[in-house]
Amino acid sequence: MSLYSIGEVARICGINPVTLRAWQRRYGLLKPQRTEGGHRQFDDTDLDTIQTILAWINRGVPVGQIKALLEGTLSPLPSGWSQSEQRLLSALQEFQTSKARQIINELGRDYPANALVNNVLRPLRTRLKSHPSTLLMCSQLDGMLIEHAITCLNAARKTPGINVLLLGWGDIDSTELWLEAIVRSQDGVHIELLAQPLAEPQLEGIQAAQILVWAEGRLTKLQRIRLQEWQQIGLPVQLLGSAALLATAPIAELTLIKGLHQNKDEI
Repeated sequence: MSLYSIGEVARICGINPVTLRAWQRRYGLLKPQRTEGGHRQFDDTDLDTIQTILAWINRGVPVGQIKALLEGTLSPLPSGWSQSEQRLLSALQEFQTSKARQIINELGRDYPANALVNNVLRPLRTRLKSHPSTLLMCSQLDGMLIEHAITCLNAARKTPGINVLLLGWGDIDSTELWLEAIVRSQDGVHIELLAQPLAEPQLEGIQAAQILVWAEGRLTKLQRIRLQEWQQIGLPVQLLGSAALLATAPIAELTLIKGLHQNKDEI
């Protein structure tokens, strides 16, 4: 049976080593072996257990209930994501900033970044942005999320990883960049984040293994041309955000648009 270090398990499963340690120490979900030097080693059974834990978490089960589920002594309870969201919202409403930061750090330790961002942080921001009376709380939350993202990015740089550039393109919600950075920091990469969105990014000559470009809404004709140009010269560009879901125009249409654009420049 194969044995894996905690770093290898983190890369295989897409989980921060800090989260794996919390699942072991705080919740007793994992029981890895130890080398003579005291380092954790996980086997294939542990990997199966981790995948089961992730499945429960993605269904919204609070991590504190999963041990009983694994042992068969508890039936699944209602989603814990709304409970986590409400805890954080209550701390913001009561202006308990230290408590709010503590909750974010606690959730960041206990849950995979992707699940936390998509099931708690993004939904809460959507709620707070929808009412003028809660915009101040949203701004306050954004500051805390940026702080948390910086901590995640710095921690990721302490381990081996490829260099990835993350930037915003056009008119976007810039906090989404930081949320995406939190998610990507657990992918074994070193994120270089450009905090301010760019109207016309000049990506030629960028030395990065991957270039992540966050854009929102339907790309303009010129943006679509630009994206095609980056792809044609071999830049490792990946489009993110709602624009990635909307960028479905056929290549033939993009080529026609590019030709019209060139003819216009020649006039």
